[in-house]
Amino acid sequence: MKKFSIFALILSIFVSTFVVANEVNIFNARHYKADAEMYDKFTAKTGIKVNLINGKSGALEKRIAEEGADSSADLYITADAGRCGAMDAKGLLQGGLTSATIKASVPKNFRTNKWVGVAKRARIVYYSPERVTGAELSGLTYESLADPKWKGRIAIRASSNIYNKSLVASLVQNNGKGAAAAWAKGVVSNMARDPKGNDRAQIMAVAAGEADIAVANTYYLALMLSGKKGPEQQEAAKKVKAFFPNQNDRGTHMNISCAALVKGAPNKANAIALVDFLLSPEAQEHFTNNTFEFPMIGGVSPNPLVVNNLGLDFKQDLSTPVSSYGKKQAAALEVMTAAGWK
Repeated sequence: MKKFSIFALILSIFVSTFVVANEVNIFNARHYKADAEMYDKFTAKTGIKVNLINGKSGALEKRIAEEGADSSADLYITADAGRCGAMDAKGLLQGGLTSATIKASVPKNFRTNKWVGVAKRARIVYYSPERVTGAELSGLTYESLADPKWKGRIAIRASSNIYNKSLVASLVQNNGKGAAAAWAKGVVSNMARDPKGNDRAQIMAVAAGEADIAVANTYYLALMLSGKKGPEQQEAAKKVKAFFPNQNDRGTHMNISCAALVKGAPNKANAIALVDFLLSPEAQEHFTNNTFEFPMIGGVSPNPLVVNNLGLDFKQDLSTPVSSYGKKQAAALEVMTAAGWK
């Protein structure tokens, strides 16, 4: 009987270990129904159960930090490279995202060995075709948004917004902190109103005549045009046009949705397998068709609303590593605050 008990104990430990090895825990700051559907597909293909812990990025990051070595998190999935960079800077991530699939699929400027871009977006300019001329747009760059000709004409989000932090961080990276500081002062002088609302609110401001140009991410226009945010936003989106800055130099500012490998991940191999799956054509098509982002891999076309209203024939900034967004984030916030950017 004693031998049987010992055998049973060993067997239960083995079974428990096997169960743990057949799951992956995602601390998820992306709240798309399409993402959950994709994780179900991964489970169906691999037998690996995906446990989703949903929350806002700040709360999830705080929880991972507080739990430390006791955290159950394997992957942290969120929007914006700046957030993954901040996690890395806090020592909360580990290396290991170096599979053949990752190396073959993701350009070097969109990944590190600790976190990887799984979808792309651009932060661009939207304009009113009724109030903005082709001559004004010709050669437009992010830098030229500080030009006095745009005084009282720009709608843009608050300095606390992560997308703006990353955009300004890229300007610090490319032009230096001093130039970025002067630029921020110019942009504040050119604002049509104090920053308020989300990205869609900036597009709405142009449609309503409150501003002539706005800065917002690409997928928001397609989302509005889809009608998923209601007829008012759909009609507003029809009144603006998209413009991709910096086409004559480094290209348009790019950012990512990223998957980061958490330090001490209890299911590291499964986490890497999931990232590989997210970079498969099947998953990329599902991403882009439902979230209106750009695919990370080649050979996959975005949603038709993106293709028809934003286009694909634009020069992306592939020289600025998105890892610099986290590294330059403090400097970016400093220059915006000093400029009076609310």
